Amino acid sequence: MQPGIHPPYGPVVFRDRAANYAFLTRSTATSDKTVAWEDGNTYPVIDVEISSASHPFYTGTARVLDTAGRVERFERRYGKREGGR
Repeated sequence: MQPGIHPPYGPVVFRDRAANYAFLTRSTATSDKTVAWEDGNTYPVIDVEISSASHPFYTGTARVLDTAGRVERFERRYGKREGGR
């Protein structure tokens, strides 16, 4: 790596407030806000909207869409197509 052209790479806490979950990792992202971590050190913190702790795919709370109901509602509204196609 060439010196002087890359952003600083250091420890950052990413916090998901919806799930009350935070993790410490290394990143080039920065923030003016800081948080005291479990090890007693203070790190910059970045609040995120969604993480693996709150995303429906990872938590298993994903909803299945009712596609059959949507097709029936479409057919009621616009009529069935004649001729098999």
